[in-house]
Amino acid sequence: MERPWDERSADIPADVRVRGAREHNLKNVDVDVPRDALVVFTGVSGSGKSSLAFGTLFAESQRRYLESVAPYARRLIDQVGVPDVDSIEGMPPAVALQQNRGAGSARSSVGSVTTLSSLVRMLYSRAGHYPADQPMLFAEDFSPNTVPGACPTCHGIGRVYEVPEELMVPDPSLTIRDRAIAAWPAAWHGQNLRDILVSLGYDVDTPWKDLPKKDRDWILYTDERPTVPVYAGFTPAQTRRAVAMEMEPSYQGTFTGARRYVLDTFANTKSAQMKKRVSQFVRGAVCSTCDGKLIKPEALSVTFEGFDIAELSGLTLNRLAELLEPVAAGTPTHHADSDLAVEKRAAAGRLAAELLERLHPIMDLGLGYLSLDRSTPTLSSGELQRLRLATQLSSQLFGVVYVLDEPSAGLHPRDRDALLGILQGLKRRGNSVFLVEHSLDIIGAADWLVDIGPGAGERGGQILYSGPPEGLRQVDESSTRRYLFGLTKPVARTPREPGGWLRLEHVSRNNLHDVAVSFPLKCLTAVTGISGAGKSSLVSQALPTLVAEYLGAPVTGATDETSDDDDLLLAGDSAPVDGKIVGDIGGLRRVVSIDQKPIGRTPRSNVATYTGMFDHIRRRFAETPESRSRGYKAGRFSFNVASGRCPTCEGEGWVMVELLFLPSVYTPCSDCDGTRYKASTLEITWRDRNIAEILDMGVEQARDFFEGEAEILRSLTVLCDVGLGYLRLGQPATELSGGEAQRVKLATELQRAHRGDALYLLDEPSAGLHPADTDRLMVHLQKLVDAGNTVVVVELDMRVVAQADYVIDLGPGAGGDGGRVVATGTPAQASTHADSASASYLAEALKLAASPS
Repeated sequence: MERPWDERSADIPADVRVRGAREHNLKNVDVDVPRDALVVFTGVSGSGKSSLAFGTLFAESQRRYLESVAPYARRLIDQVGVPDVDSIEGMPPAVALQQNRGAGSARSSVGSVTTLSSLVRMLYSRAGHYPADQPMLFAEDFSPNTVPGACPTCHGIGRVYEVPEELMVPDPSLTIRDRAIAAWPAAWHGQNLRDILVSLGYDVDTPWKDLPKKDRDWILYTDERPTVPVYAGFTPAQTRRAVAMEMEPSYQGTFTGARRYVLDTFANTKSAQMKKRVSQFVRGAVCSTCDGKLIKPEALSVTFEGFDIAELSGLTLNRLAELLEPVAAGTPTHHADSDLAVEKRAAAGRLAAELLERLHPIMDLGLGYLSLDRSTPTLSSGELQRLRLATQLSSQLFGVVYVLDEPSAGLHPRDRDALLGILQGLKRRGNSVFLVEHSLDIIGAADWLVDIGPGAGERGGQILYSGPPEGLRQVDESSTRRYLFGLTKPVARTPREPGGWLRLEHVSRNNLHDVAVSFPLKCLTAVTGISGAGKSSLVSQALPTLVAEYLGAPVTGATDETSDDDDLLLAGDSAPVDGKIVGDIGGLRRVVSIDQKPIGRTPRSNVATYTGMFDHIRRRFAETPESRSRGYKAGRFSFNVASGRCPTCEGEGWVMVELLFLPSVYTPCSDCDGTRYKASTLEITWRDRNIAEILDMGVEQARDFFEGEAEILRSLTVLCDVGLGYLRLGQPATELSGGEAQRVKLATELQRAHRGDALYLLDEPSAGLHPADTDRLMVHLQKLVDAGNTVVVVELDMRVVAQADYVIDLGPGAGGDGGRVVATGTPAQASTHADSASASYLAEALKLAASPS
């Protein structure tokens, strides 16, 4: 007998059908893609892949699902918006796994992201070995993020922070008037606090060290906030007389102790510079109650297989799996656990088996070197996305679409087969898998390709091809076609001869232990190795630190202004880099580290402001006759300055509308229509465009518009050269991926005059780049070396490694099994090392480069 739902299901299309998609740069596109398949969206960077996969398909799927959710619950969900599309048919519920740069707070960890920590806490609660007089604890008693479980002294942080006198008063020979209290602010605010002390009767002209201890302690540590009359400019004697005579004061001043000022400023200021300044007066130390283990002593007294829960959480996932396997088999190895009651052993076996089931996909994706207590801010976006992907396997979902953003990012070629196995596993369970991807290996393994282009930004947004991979061979417009079918080969190069050597010895950092390594000067060096081998520890941490110390100069190119609270407080807590430079370092004078950290944490930071071109653009507007007649200066054309920005939205361009039981809605400001500026500011035009219209231009469009303006064109040209011609000048920093942020920094550096004396350090510069864009980027890195600079890149794309002058391969494994130099030499020499995980893949890239066209 036919079931009623069979007839209805016949109306559901077998494909996902998109009609009239116009999100971002998509040009009213129509496309059909199959369900229950591995579908890869390809195209050059900025072509519109993410706009179709995430901005259209996932956004519409989420919108439809949330219509069935209670309004109050919907209010708590971060929604991606309503896509600009005519219709989408056949789209199942979707799960999006994107490469989020915001990886949570320091309290977020591998264990919490994967939910493995919940199982581990249950394991300790139900099957742990308790001391004889210890009552049973609940799972929440083993968590540092709950009131019952957190250490009562450090509240689950593992460290205690204090503001000691020696930091607040570094030179006790000074008087308060001579600014002995360095923790207090400079300028008027500091003078105000000193004047208040005079009104309170304290001596500000005696050296600090000679003041009574009672007075020193009150000034630094009091939480009292007395308000007293202040007589500006009066001497202490004059102030005493004025107080006694009850003269009219200049104003009433409220005192704040130095410690309270530091803590309040750190907690409340919105200025990153102020936050960074006061953080230098805070000192952290390991909590003596929990010894840095975060949880209360009672929970730490419970063990499993001889480990307390903090020690177990510090094991690598590989080691944890080894420890759990005999437990799952019913044969625990630790004698205390072997003597547990039958019901406890049964619970241990069951929980251990479930933990192993969740651990294996994570280890298959090459992440077995991580530990449960590894905080998520220290993970790369690729590592975090693969953790979430592995976690999805245990959810047992079927009939959904997984939308993934470059899951191969940060993954060594050796581990891509495991990634494909996981993706195919999701498909076998009855799911659809949609990927935005640049890896040729992953693209070649797809069931279906959607190639978008032909170019980026306004030159993209069209569907060039949709079908099985082999069919792309016939599409001449496709940049992907040239690389997928070997029509464009890696550049065959003869390695440069070194102009000297930068020799490091006894380097220790993270999993690097007493490493000796040499980098050739005036060459391009690629550092390779599997995920967790120690590449970033060497190139992004040890190398810049040691060279900067040797030069006595800071590392440039870093983004310290975007450090968050955890970064600032923990900055002094991390282990120092050990090692030394042997011999001389040639003509190196600067270290430039170009990482993938954000170029700003608010929408007020954008491409134009970061590169510096906005200063020149605003100057052009200020130089117009109309601006001069109105008295407008360059600051008038900044949306961060009150004189020119819209007062309603304060230069944000949008306002939040609170909808009570529904999610808050952000709409363009009704006064400025989203332009951010006052109407009077927008009346000023330069070459018939106002300042808002220029910020809305794409980089490539702006390059034509600013013809003849050398200062502005310098920035625009290098942005195009590093593959960012599709970005808008006013593109907020918060919308940029890690790879895009890195290339904006690189472009900013490339536009400066070069003296051939710099060491440039880049961490996976090809991340997020189409092979065509990678080739363009490599041209500029090679030019930096041709100019006499030294360039060192961490890289996993063997097409890039094949173009280096020198290769340093780290490994042989990850975590504790890595951190050693496995192979060095030219690409040809490194490709022959049997112990190198990269060698065979590098050999393939070299073979392709040498093959006839």
